[in-house]
Amino acid sequence: MQGEQRPVERTNVVADAPSATPQQSSGQGPGDGTTRSTAGDPAGAVVVGERTGMFGAAKGGDTSGYGGLRSPILFPGAAERPYGSYFDEVVDHLQDATGGTPVRSVVVDRGELTLHVAPAELPSVMQALRDDPRLRFEMCVSVSGVHHPQQVGEELHAVYHLLSITHGGRRVRVEVAVPDADPRIPSIVHVYPAADWHERETWDMFGILFEGRPDLTRILMPDDWPGHPQRKDYPLGGVPVEYKGGTVPPPDQRRSYS
Repeated sequence: MQGEQRPVERTNVVADAPSATPQQSSGQGPGDGTTRSTAGDPAGAVVVGERTGMFGAAKGGDTSGYGGLRSPILFPGAAERPYGSYFDEVVDHLQDATGGTPVRSVVVDRGELTLHVAPAELPSVMQALRDDPRLRFEMCVSVSGVHHPQQVGEELHAVYHLLSITHGGRRVRVEVAVPDADPRIPSIVHVYPAADWHERETWDMFGILFEGRPDLTRILMPDDWPGHPQRKDYPLGGVPVEYKGGTVPPPDQRRSYS
């Protein structure tokens, strides 16, 4: 295309300038291969990658006209004491109840508490969070999955949201990371029976294997469905959509502006 018909690609990268790459420092984030934020990033943030384009899609061509945009992907980093609110109390009681230090890192972001634990420690951590009178998180509200392909060795994350009715609606998030090559996490159904269907959905959508539970089968997709649709490496697919006088192709078959 030429002249006024040529699409304009928006960018925030200065021409002939060195490519923007996160500067590494000695601080490490919750997962391997992450770095502390550099100047201009929120305090304590962790740079885990770079987003390109308007929506950050890695598969297929850019159709937004913003393929030149570059922005860092930031995760909240490990917090330092005092955490604030009831968070110090929860961490201290959990460590006391488990007889050690099962928490790999504590993240406080946007007024929410996240505890990162190793897969092997998950059953004992969940048991203590539910049963210890000082904690008493009676409800597992949800279990969900996240796929971070850029975190080599910790690509798949299982995230548990817990609620304490006894202590006036306190909430805590527990997060476990496993490698894509061996995505096995102990099931918590024996502690929180309501997590049954949530674990099945996480397996169905992300491929995380929850061990030590019965009937780990798909819950949304057919039993013979190939792959796990909410992983970021899952093909977009789609079907053509017909309009009067034209057809819109599936996302992975559309033209690219870049």
